[in-house]
Amino acid sequence: MTTGDLLVINNLKKSFQIRDKSGRKNVLRAVDDVSLTIKRGETLGLVGESGCGKTTLGRTILRLSEPDSGRIEFAGEDITRVNMHPYRKRMQIVFQDPYSSLDPRSRIYNTVEEGLKVNHPYFDVQQRYNIVLGLLESVGLDSRHAYRYPHEFSGGQQQRIGIARALSVEPEFIVCDEPVSALDVSYQAQILSLFKELQETLRLTYLFISHDLSVVRYISDRVGVMYLGKLIELGDSEEITKHPAHQYTKALLDAVPLTDPRAKRTKEHKMVEDFADFTIPEKGCRYCYLCEKATPKCFEEEPLLREIAPGHSCACHVV
Repeated sequence: MTTGDLLVINNLKKSFQIRDKSGRKNVLRAVDDVSLTIKRGETLGLVGESGCGKTTLGRTILRLSEPDSGRIEFAGEDITRVNMHPYRKRMQIVFQDPYSSLDPRSRIYNTVEEGLKVNHPYFDVQQRYNIVLGLLESVGLDSRHAYRYPHEFSGGQQQRIGIARALSVEPEFIVCDEPVSALDVSYQAQILSLFKELQETLRLTYLFISHDLSVVRYISDRVGVMYLGKLIELGDSEEITKHPAHQYTKALLDAVPLTDPRAKRTKEHKMVEDFADFTIPEKGCRYCYLCEKATPKCFEEEPLLREIAPGHSCACHVV
């Protein structure tokens, strides 16, 4: 591991027992042999359809879900099976639904202060007060908001509170789990700008999870594309969006809304309608049954993620 790498994931796997609509038991391989690296100070965007495993990957990295196998290294230390308490203040998460992640009976001041009490018990009341107000100010709120309850805020303000709570323990790494998907477009732009500003000021590292490739393209340095538990493409944000290699990545880009309502797409790519009912092929590429360029080899041999250009990797036989 180089000095620039903060997080290194090797062959990570996580599966769940589920039942399909007919009641039969199945094993859902939510994260299946994923390897990736995130450098200090960068934003790695993780994109894919709902149900592809990106949120499970983020939660497994933080050990909120325990991995079945694989290895997780943080700042050069193997944290796959260790007690996570010393790492909780260094690794935080901002959840998708800001309201459900906040205690409705707790005032905002107490919500943000809680992390300080746990991780910095030597701070007195006045020190905690100054820090909490400073955190609220850093995310665009002020002292007038400190003693209100979550239901008194808009969705965008609630997400700002969630960010302030995550920052209260001075983390190095934050998993942003679809932090703007539940917000109006105007609030999305504000929160994305806030994330960028905080990253520059505090030197934060993000894993930014989203199903919206246009959002990921805006905020990320590099982009990883997940499909049915597999990382199928990885590269610089501009390279992935301008020169996508995998047919699934092209499908995601074609799903981004057009700015002109009168414009029509030249081609529509097929997408999985319901992951719960989709059976992962026992062999071959997982996208082969929807891919228009599939060859006989695609149905027999699973492609490995390989470098096709400097800094650009893809798991596809025909690329």
